[in-house]
Amino acid sequence: MTNQALVATAQALVADDKGILAMDESNPTCNKRFARLGIPQTSEAHRAYREMIVTTPSLGACISGAILYDETIRQTTSEGIPFVQAVIAAGIIPGVKVDAGAKDMAGHPGEKITEGLDGLRDRLKDYARLGLRFAKWRAVIVIGDGLPSRACIEANAQALARYAALCQEAGLLPIVEPEVLMDGEHSLAQCFAVTEQVLHTVFKQLYTQGVLPEAMLLKPNMVLPGLSCSRQDAAEAVAQATVRCFLRVVPAAVPGVMFLSGGQSAELASSRLNAMNVGFKSRVPWALSFSYGRALQQPAMETWAGQGTNVKVAQQALLQRARCNLAARRGEYRAAMEVTGS
Repeated sequence: MTNQALVATAQALVADDKGILAMDESNPTCNKRFARLGIPQTSEAHRAYREMIVTTPSLGACISGAILYDETIRQTTSEGIPFVQAVIAAGIIPGVKVDAGAKDMAGHPGEKITEGLDGLRDRLKDYARLGLRFAKWRAVIVIGDGLPSRACIEANAQALARYAALCQEAGLLPIVEPEVLMDGEHSLAQCFAVTEQVLHTVFKQLYTQGVLPEAMLLKPNMVLPGLSCSRQDAAEAVAQATVRCFLRVVPAAVPGVMFLSGGQSAELASSRLNAMNVGFKSRVPWALSFSYGRALQQPAMETWAGQGTNVKVAQQALLQRARCNLAARRGEYRAAMEVTGS
């Protein structure tokens, strides 16, 4: 795939106020969520759940891309259709998570380094042959007492940049995901400072590795107070802090900022994205969009609960969340949509 084709994929993923569905939970993560709902933790249950997701009628009207897990790519729907083809048939661009997860970082207690660069070039070639058009790599940064360390930020930024360069070489659009975690008591201001430092370092490394900014997407955290912080700032304050931070460090050439939900409730994720687009959509150089996992899927998973008889109503729950976030991209989301759906 040429650079022009990668740029076209990036533009397609941010077009028409749509966003990306992150359905790339690892098997251990998926099993934990299933266990809480009494759903069997089996490969077949994973397959049935993901089939329910990708066959949701009209999902492509709100969702431009779907990030798949490797297991899903190897599976088929109950009608024998490979999941990649089912996603394409729904009018959605298929992508894949390619990192091997965040592991304890040697010499830095409490911090993580994302692994998976070994053999990545060959894996990316295989994914491209299977029809995938983009990939995703996640790094996690913790705010705490003396954290994050400069070593952790630098190591994760370099890994993200090397991954992104390999993606562009293989003809896959890289989604770069540096996530400053919400866990902790930190304030909005502390999150701002760490997020600015992380993004500055990431883009410096991307430049060093020769990554074309027009042919990538950024999937960052919003600038938020920690979940345990006594002050939980309003959506408008979050929007202002997030955009102000990103204007300092995210190049204008990047087509889109696809926010992760990161443990926010579905409603808060929509409300905060909406506040950004209400206040800043016409004033920023990149699309302010979403790449949500739990904030899109959780209501559907809870409704489905592993029961085939619940598929249709679970799909309606998923579609409503997708429509709420489509509205948030337009700055038209209202709390009443949570009840009426419109």
